Amino acid sequence: MTAPAIHIRSLRATDRVAWQALWTGYLGFYESEVDAAVYETTFARLLGDDDQDFHCLIAEQDGQPVGLTHYLFHRHCWRVENVCYLQDLYADPSVRGIGVGRKLIEGVYAAADAQNAPSVYWMTRQSNLEAQKLYDRIATRTDFIKYQRAA
Repeated sequence: MTAPAIHIRSLRATDRVAWQALWTGYLGFYESEVDAAVYETTFARLLGDDDQDFHCLIAEQDGQPVGLTHYLFHRHCWRVENVCYLQDLYADPSVRGIGVGRKLIEGVYAAADAQNAPSVYWMTRQSNLEAQKLYDRIATRTDFIKYQRAA
């Protein structure tokens, strides 16, 4: 038996509960939490019309949200055109391995193409080996190391 098709679409205002559950799952995977104000602000920004804000795609299976990605377009000093940063990518554990992550990334690629932003990049933990199997098939691994301001 084949799995039901995965459909990728933009976030809707009616997705609030499902989006929060998916993003909470993502944050939990990375052993992180945010407070209620961050959920409220982020969701409002995802639905806003400010070009500087993040965008969100939802993966649906049988009409139910099962995955998400957040991405942002921004300027880059080495290019004239904008680049696209894919910040969050998450598939519910119940649907992993059936192409949800790939379809979400391809959705971001399509959005970037539509915005004439040919470069799409993201980061993952070194220990996230399962996700890297997908990433290595659809992207090029770089040799950059991330640094962050100490708290």
